[in-house]
Amino acid sequence: MTMKPGLRKFALTAHVTSSVGWLGTVIAYVALGIAAKISHNPQTVRATWIAMELTGWYVIVPLALASLLTGIIMSLGTPWGFFRHYWVIFKLLLTVFSTIVLLLHMPLVSTLASVAVKADSAGLRGLPNELFHPVGGLLVLLIIVTLSVYKPRGLTTYGWRKQQKHRNGL
Repeated sequence: MTMKPGLRKFALTAHVTSSVGWLGTVIAYVALGIAAKISHNPQTVRATWIAMELTGWYVIVPLALASLLTGIIMSLGTPWGFFRHYWVIFKLLLTVFSTIVLLLHMPLVSTLASVAVKADSAGLRGLPNELFHPVGGLLVLLIIVTLSVYKPRGLTTYGWRKQQKHRNGL
């Protein structure tokens, strides 16, 4: 089923907006993680952990879920199809993987933010480095963007059969 042009443009706008928003907020989250790691000011460290928790739950998670949902809608409603091109499948798998890792990691961020609120200066220095997950997530998101822009060739077997049926007028 192919969407009508107006609906397709609306869905594409929603998908691009949520995806770019996800990417941008992960960059902001990385900046907060760096600030938490390098700051010697206890108030700054507390504030960055609180901000990471709030940014994660109230911005990054909703944008990740919106990007996943709108991506599925776009693949089902456009000629690119859901299983016709390898790049679409790779984008889907990377997006699902990133979203799952994010959802599994956020409870730890909440726990560490709670620790940061209650900890003294020595306890704040003992908080772990919060850069591995967001930097890794940022790299995966950049791979997804690259796949979206370059759209590498390569039809799946299903996509090839659909293309042959279309060419033969079936």
